[in-house]
Amino acid sequence: MRRSARAGLVAVLAALMVPLSAPSGASAAAADPLVSQGKTATASSVEAAGLEPGKAVDGSTATRWASAEGADPQWIRVDLGSTHTVSRVRLVWEAAYATAYRVQTSPDGSTWTDVYSTTTGDGGTDDLTVSGTGRYVRVYGTQRGTPWGYSLWELEVYGTPTGGGGAGTPVEANGQLRVCGIKLCNEHGKQIQLRGMSSHGIQWYPQCLTDASLDALAGDWKADVLRISMYIQEDGYETNPRLFTDRVHNLIEMATARGMYAIVDWHMLDPGDPMYNLGRAKTFFTEIAQRHNGKKNVLYEIANEPNGDSVTWAVIRDYAHQLIPVIRQYDPDAPILIGTRAWSSLGVSAGSDETEIVNNPVNADNIMYTFHFYAASHGTEYLNTLSRAADRLPIFVTEFGTQSASGDGANNFTRSQQYLDLLAQKKISWVNWNFSDDFRSGAVFTTGTCPNGPFAGTSRLKEAGVWIRDRIRTPDDF
Repeated sequence: MRRSARAGLVAVLAALMVPLSAPSGASAAAADPLVSQGKTATASSVEAAGLEPGKAVDGSTATRWASAEGADPQWIRVDLGSTHTVSRVRLVWEAAYATAYRVQTSPDGSTWTDVYSTTTGDGGTDDLTVSGTGRYVRVYGTQRGTPWGYSLWELEVYGTPTGGGGAGTPVEANGQLRVCGIKLCNEHGKQIQLRGMSSHGIQWYPQCLTDASLDALAGDWKADVLRISMYIQEDGYETNPRLFTDRVHNLIEMATARGMYAIVDWHMLDPGDPMYNLGRAKTFFTEIAQRHNGKKNVLYEIANEPNGDSVTWAVIRDYAHQLIPVIRQYDPDAPILIGTRAWSSLGVSAGSDETEIVNNPVNADNIMYTFHFYAASHGTEYLNTLSRAADRLPIFVTEFGTQSASGDGANNFTRSQQYLDLLAQKKISWVNWNFSDDFRSGAVFTTGTCPNGPFAGTSRLKEAGVWIRDRIRTPDDF
């Protein structure tokens, strides 16, 4: 809880705020346009809901970002989307200001160069003429001016694009995805294939999902998509819904800042009936959709691997019909991914096949059905079913491994390549399990790699990690 004295001070300051305007006097900096408004912002911490970093780049002096209180250092950064020459940075501090801070630029969100620093900040508005180049601009606070945290009504960056660079990030190239017919298409209507990695359970391996590791995933691995696997049971969401929902929020923002798509994976596994967690799912996806409906890079995977003799396709279909409207109420545009029977095998692992879905599909638009495989366990019958299904249904492979279905054991790269060749031929997007340093062979990093890395290159990769990184690095022709 905030002290009442500060609440009063904040109210007074808010009442006194005036619309942002350029400083008086002619200068080259003043001539450059505002390039940060509405761009993706991330931060080291967030004090509370409603004080997210995006509030500092929304152009409103009535909203703000605030860090956690009582801790140094803290930072906020904005992704300009491409490399810019930065000439001016304008900071409008709330009552919680920085005495000492640095303004920095970076080409990749990893290596930073100071363009301004001070140890005598006194709050208010700092209108700074700077000279720097980068895609990212960060305000890095090292000493608070109050007992609270750091808080900005607005972070404004002025500059001009350098005109360099290639096709941009996957999200810049493709925008809002949509299912067109039985394929995943970008906002221009082009059929595309996404390739990327799934996290391990975020209750067990959050230390493998850092700025450095995701910089490597986006920049070195050149991944298009991060699947955020939030287990419901197994020490996951049900133990602390607030903690795990916030962890998912943060990972969505981290993927967004790097131009990757984010799959929000409701990782139900045991028990296998999605109806067991229907109430929790409605609560969780309501908040996720409300918070992120303005983004173009979020996909919703609403049931990881339905399983069990009593979990028929009719049960899964009923679950989807109850949950999809909850998401659509707030996010009408994002693709929704629906788990299939028998551990998302299209029913094969229970002696069925894709016809149960073809004959009784989910009654909704902009949806896809998921298929999971593990190459050392799932042979010709699974491969042939996937091939047939992809000609009749929109399919997304949201999880696969080169090992056995346990995510461990010897790799079968020959069978794995057969699957990937089919997925490329039919433009089916895929995500590999998993981006962690778990001891099993399916985790790409050697044990002990997290949290310090290195994550780029191959020095800390297991055999499967080297293999899958190489295939992610050869992207689709966006």
